[in-house]
Amino acid sequence: MINMIQNAKDQAASLTMAAYQAAAAAGKLPQAEVKTAPVEIPKDTRNGDFTTTFALSASKALRMPPRNIAQILLEHLDLEGSYFASAEIAGPGFLNFRLNRTWYRDVLAAVESEGPDYGTAGNLKGQKIMVEFVSANPTGPMHMGNARGGVLGDTLASVLSACGADVTREFYVNDAGHQIDKFAQSLEARYLQIIKGEENVPFPEDGYQGVDIKELAQAYYDANGDKLLNAPETERRDTLAQYGLSVNLPKMKSDLQRYKINYDVWFFESSLHESGFVADTVQLLTDRGWTYEKDGALWLKTAEILAENLRKAGKSEKEIEKLDLKDDVLRRGNGFYTYFAADIAYHRNKFGVRGFDRVINIWGADHHGHVARLKGAVDALGLDGTNRLDVVLMQLVKLLRDGEVVRMSKRTGKAISLSDLLDEVPVDAARWFFNAKPDTQMEFDLGLAVREDSENPIYYVEYAHARICSLLRAMEAEHMTVPAVADVDMDLLPGEAEEALIKQLAQYCEEIRLAARDYDPSHINRCLQELAACFHRFYTACRIKGEEPQVAAARLKLADCARIVLKNGLKLIGVDAPEKM
Repeated sequence: MINMIQNAKDQAASLTMAAYQAAAAAGKLPQAEVKTAPVEIPKDTRNGDFTTTFALSASKALRMPPRNIAQILLEHLDLEGSYFASAEIAGPGFLNFRLNRTWYRDVLAAVESEGPDYGTAGNLKGQKIMVEFVSANPTGPMHMGNARGGVLGDTLASVLSACGADVTREFYVNDAGHQIDKFAQSLEARYLQIIKGEENVPFPEDGYQGVDIKELAQAYYDANGDKLLNAPETERRDTLAQYGLSVNLPKMKSDLQRYKINYDVWFFESSLHESGFVADTVQLLTDRGWTYEKDGALWLKTAEILAENLRKAGKSEKEIEKLDLKDDVLRRGNGFYTYFAADIAYHRNKFGVRGFDRVINIWGADHHGHVARLKGAVDALGLDGTNRLDVVLMQLVKLLRDGEVVRMSKRTGKAISLSDLLDEVPVDAARWFFNAKPDTQMEFDLGLAVREDSENPIYYVEYAHARICSLLRAMEAEHMTVPAVADVDMDLLPGEAEEALIKQLAQYCEEIRLAARDYDPSHINRCLQELAACFHRFYTACRIKGEEPQVAAARLKLADCARIVLKNGLKLIGVDAPEKM
């Protein structure tokens, strides 16, 4: 709950505003409507640990050059009892603050007191959030996109929970509609080919060609023989589809559990149709005036909905016209509802029935065109999809081995599946590498993921944790235990390496906040890599074993704080923190 970065920023802003009020009261600066003092960490911290641009932003209102304002502020700045040892002017009018030992001590105290909860916050407390991710069609094995979406969704859910939200992880099972019809037809063709011969039964042109379909059909035949040969086509297809789902869904669940992903809810699309909720949702849209009939089908006025949203966002009629917006079919002429209709109903269920304040969907970038349409449809239901529904679009994954692109599994000759990947690469490595910035294409280097050296980032971070654990065991063998912060003399941790490590411990809290804000859990990876680097530099520069007892104790405390934060961060992304390597 303690964010020492934010605490220092807040304090620097408060000190600056107090200095302004004091200067204004003394007649040194004019009174003006100046309400805030923006504070940031400068790019080059040699100039200071925190900086405020107050003098630059207030220059116009105060009608004075920024450096003159900064100088007067400096003269009225009272740092007594604060986290800052000094302040100075830089550049065109920046006011830079340098931290004192109290701040560094309080960072260690926060890590000590909060332990496994260090880094958590309450800024999202009271919010009920769903993260829906993977939601792969249950018609075949999960692939690389599912592997990436899985870890992004799971880690984002963990980050949001760490910020106090009540989070539900959900998998949407597409067990109805066109994909399942095609799945059933493909299984039927392979089943009949087993009985009649492949040359005597045509395979659907758009059917699923995978070996897994042949394996499912063969497994059903081995268990049940030709009992479906003379059954009605509808019964045969339904039986085979249900059999295929009964095999595929448990396999998906076990693969995801192997990947350390456990869902709170598996929501079945079929339940929306069977309960009449899809029909009810479409009727609600009709009642609200958002549908019309054409060519025997029922259409949603998508173009009108989107155009209105774009006008609210400030787009001109000319800009809207260029987009060539189109309407969507909700119910086909044959009476069947489209996938889009089911998706609208599903999101109505999320907001209107289960009462989520916010819903986050993790989708592949190829679904970008669907985002505005779905948000607009939720808006049309009166559920504010524009502000309550968020979609994280993730880019493609390129798998590499020895610098060459890998598209096929050596074992099966098929496209690489999640299961194939986890047979070759440790789960922790897969989770680490796939937890990359969602909106950038990523290259997954199979060779790098299994290397045991500093070039492999997950090995580098895990090794830092194991190295500290080894150090603690060695020191304990010499009867030295980790002291309490109250017993540490912070003046014995004065060096650049020590200060850099403590700053990175503090930064961890900030990165969790940013990861939740940006829906980008890769903030945690980058923070942990830098934390590991800071620790390794500290360990090289600052000897512990054999030092004077007080010095060794202070450094041991710092090392142990680094261990706690490394373990917390690794746990957040679902990765082990080994004590030996």
